[in-house]
Amino acid sequence: MTEDRRLRVLRAIVQDYVQTSEPVGSKALLERHHLGVSAATVRNDMAVLEEEGLIAAPHTSAGRVPTDAGYRLFVDRLSAIKPMTAAEQRAISQFLEGAVDLDDVVDRTVRLLASLTRQVAVVQYPSLSRSSVRHVELVPIGERRLLVVLITTTGRVEQRVIEVATDLLTPEGERSLTTLRSEVNRATGGRTLAEASAELAAVPDRLDPALGGLVRAIVTALQDSLVEEREERVVLAGTANLARVGPDFTTNLGPVLEALEEHVVLLKLLGTVAEHGEGVAVRIGHENPYAGLHATSMVTSGYGAGSDLVAGLGVVGPTRMDYPTTMAAVRAVATYVSRILAE
Repeated sequence: MTEDRRLRVLRAIVQDYVQTSEPVGSKALLERHHLGVSAATVRNDMAVLEEEGLIAAPHTSAGRVPTDAGYRLFVDRLSAIKPMTAAEQRAISQFLEGAVDLDDVVDRTVRLLASLTRQVAVVQYPSLSRSSVRHVELVPIGERRLLVVLITTTGRVEQRVIEVATDLLTPEGERSLTTLRSEVNRATGGRTLAEASAELAAVPDRLDPALGGLVRAIVTALQDSLVEEREERVVLAGTANLARVGPDFTTNLGPVLEALEEHVVLLKLLGTVAEHGEGVAVRIGHENPYAGLHATSMVTSGYGAGSDLVAGLGVVGPTRMDYPTTMAAVRAVATYVSRILAE
């Protein structure tokens, strides 16, 4: 019973501090919350919470503020992430479903997250290493020019234009393309990019030797698309939101902004979420492995096509964050993005 009461006191301190940004005293707690105990009991509970390192007194203030450990206990003891309202869910769905391609999906997602949470939003582009082949299309764009299009399960589209010796616009050329299209999709469909590249190597052996030149040209173009190394990318929005909470940072915004500019750092953090399927993950203060982010909290989730997570998204903000609302927003947006990619 005593522990439960102290958790209620901690929860009240977190909620008040997040809302007001002012250190919280026992008198304010009694006025704002129905704790059902005396002022002396609240002061005693606060003293115990301070001894346990869950709250602390900033400078000479009589009030207390949550520590990183206090925020962690608060987040861990959330009984459930509160659901977003039906109106909020409809707004998210309508905003994201208007996207026309992957770039548009990512752009809309990062802007939506920044708007919903008033934090810095970060979205990782789907990783090619975790993507699979959805479809390959072969489109003649001239007598001897062919557009080879590779579409992945994450919506990424790779295109190559190749020169071939076969006249593609004759009836024979069209029949050859139909056969090739079927064989290539049978070899690659549903496979990871590495698996698809290996399967393509056997395609020429299954076809008429007369098609050898055309087959090899197409296979080479596809393998180039499948194995080419690409820089992974992240997109940010809402950096200006940090100015709104500038006083929350103990020194200045410089280290935080420098860390956000290091996209490799963000990619590692987001990539860990996607690899381990953590659901909604929360890193608070010094739980972040990078010094520049020690004054921040990061709320992240993986997203992907169906159950296969291919990338991460989330927000970065001060540790004085509305965790329940932020976690709900990140989870909802990740769910809708996954739904769109799966369609």
